[in-house]
Amino acid sequence: MSQNPQGTDPRRQVPRTDTLLADPRLAGAGERLGRGLVKDAVQRVQQRVRAGAVAPGEAVEAVVAELPATASSLRPVLNATGVIVHTNLGRAPLSAAAVEAITAAAGTTDVELDLGTGRRGPRGEAAIAALLEAVPAAEAAIVVNNCASALALVATALGQGRELVLARGELVEIGDGFRIPELLEATGARLREVGTTNRVTVDDYRGALGPETGAVLKVHPSNFVVRGFTRAVEVGELAGALDGVPLVADVGSGLLRPHPLLPAEPDLQTTLAAGADLVLASGDKLLGGPQAGLVLGRADLVQRLRRHPLYRALRVDKTTLAALEATLRGPLPPVQQMLAADVDGLRTRARALADRLAGAGVDAVAVDADSRVGGGGAPEHPLPGAAVSLPPGFVQPLRTGSPPVVGYLEDDRTLLNLRSVLPAADDDLAGAVLEVARRWT
Repeated sequence: MSQNPQGTDPRRQVPRTDTLLADPRLAGAGERLGRGLVKDAVQRVQQRVRAGAVAPGEAVEAVVAELPATASSLRPVLNATGVIVHTNLGRAPLSAAAVEAITAAAGTTDVELDLGTGRRGPRGEAAIAALLEAVPAAEAAIVVNNCASALALVATALGQGRELVLARGELVEIGDGFRIPELLEATGARLREVGTTNRVTVDDYRGALGPETGAVLKVHPSNFVVRGFTRAVEVGELAGALDGVPLVADVGSGLLRPHPLLPAEPDLQTTLAAGADLVLASGDKLLGGPQAGLVLGRADLVQRLRRHPLYRALRVDKTTLAALEATLRGPLPPVQQMLAADVDGLRTRARALADRLAGAGVDAVAVDADSRVGGGGAPEHPLPGAAVSLPPGFVQPLRTGSPPVVGYLEDDRTLLNLRSVLPAADDDLAGAVLEVARRWT
């Protein structure tokens, strides 16, 4: 066995695992993160001590530096892509009110208990009430775990073994190869396609109705636009031609009411007021809340969905209900703050950040840059804004830094688009850029 010049085996200098785990700093971390996670970090540091990369007396500090902030492997990221609702980054960032509500609901709660009577109470009653207040055209509502779940539940309850009528131009594919017609057929419903890829009329729908019709479905083609020789049937026109057949509209994005920046984006209130019997939407897109599928509309149809056996498998948990209610009743969530950000304010922030970075020797300038809603919403409505432009070599080290900053390359420059970054994070953004620059010099 080789010896060092002093005749001491270097491996004997490696602190023992039990000694390190007994250190108060690591014992406390074990209670917070779990002993197994801390032990793994200890073993990694012991290897670095053996390799001579860490001094034995600095092992505890090295372990502390190795530990994550939480027991989850998910890392908070600064979204500087300019895509507000970024699917790969978890879609809508939650408001502080929603985060607090999740934390409060994570323990034991009265999610299905009437504290006054001591008997079982309705699940999610407060969140449903907040949703109905926000969309007064709806008589009733339920919440499931995403919009695809909402569509699957409706197709099963109304269309299993029957026909669902929808336009050929609305047989859409969304992210990751997910195709609406495949989902519908998986529920046991039969699809009755009407019209052509680019044109459909109200008579096409009328001609498809019969004793086997379970519902008529309209799906908003949220992530693409067909132009030219086209025709679609609006909800109001269609509602008056269905002779009592339920009309279900999947509007997708979760916009509660019309938004001035998104004139082509359908919203729940207007769609219901126009005559839809049920509307479906996502809670984690333009609403700015947690992942959820929202179903609103006629009370009898909503109750039919609520009593269907599949609903039990798709309903959401207490933390989602808490976050949804807080999003609806609380302050403006980040998604809506980002949508509302004015161009002049974004330019002012970009100039201030660029000046700060340039003063530290970084090649940074403020530039105009368009941003996007994301999540399939408003694909043809870019939002004007501003970004900080950096050398192209910044994009990868920023993405792998701490905190990770996700920007993008354009015209051989790294752009950090500020519409998808709240002003409170500007210092963190600047710090991340300066740390990358420091490592380069």
